[in-house]
Amino acid sequence: MTGSALGTIAARLGRATIMTLLAGAVGGTAVLAGEAVLAGTRRYAQPDPRLALRCSVGPTGAPPLRLVLLGDSAALGVGVDRVEDTVGGQLARLLAEGSGRAGAGRRLVQLSSVGVVGSRSTDLATQVARALLGPKPDVAVILVGAADAAGLRRPVESAGYLHAAVRRLRIARVEVVVGTCPDLGAVRAIAPPLRQLAGWFGRRTAAAQADAVRAGGGTVVDLAAVAGPVFRADAGTLCHDGYHPSADGYRVWAHALLPAVAEAAAVASRS
Repeated sequence: MTGSALGTIAARLGRATIMTLLAGAVGGTAVLAGEAVLAGTRRYAQPDPRLALRCSVGPTGAPPLRLVLLGDSAALGVGVDRVEDTVGGQLARLLAEGSGRAGAGRRLVQLSSVGVVGSRSTDLATQVARALLGPKPDVAVILVGAADAAGLRRPVESAGYLHAAVRRLRIARVEVVVGTCPDLGAVRAIAPPLRQLAGWFGRRTAAAQADAVRAGGGTVVDLAAVAGPVFRADAGTLCHDGYHPSADGYRVWAHALLPAVAEAAAVASRS
């Protein structure tokens, strides 16, 4: 076979490869677009208007620990219909029982939430203002990032808004714990390969959040790393919509957050 013939075959193979790759890319884009449309039209769990996240848990008599949640639907407990099943309710119970820190006794925990469904990091400024109205909270838990990642917001940009929120709370002498973007690769409401893409972008968002929170003086809990494997292994950690956590899922998050929140509560009690 001559050199010119080899060159012709190579050129044809090259063109065929390029056309195959282009067709695969176009097809892949179409699949992703179709999955995005399906994910966007699914019926998701809605906030229960009867679920007012403002309650007290634990024995009375001692100075209360004021715990406030900020962020998206997770801060409201979308996916469950009882306060005690929300991540805030489960955290409040554990703290009231003295769990999470050696030597901690039983105490009264006053729980509230200023979270709003669908919130992104840009919405935290308003929530911080609401959280600081009235008696100052001792500990703030922020759960945000899923909507930022799903909306393909630049991680550094969304993390900048989170940093500003953490700084405002810390300046007000509120201890802050942030649960970074959860593992979006574990949700069943999104089909592969869009699920893998969402998981990848969620990890980038969480990494940027972690840097921003530490720079702002807050404490980071990597929910994707700590709780993600459980969510991937057990579909029961998600509610009926395959996206929001179930009571079991919020329990996993609460236990992941507990050590940091208990330590923050201890610091707040000493100040």
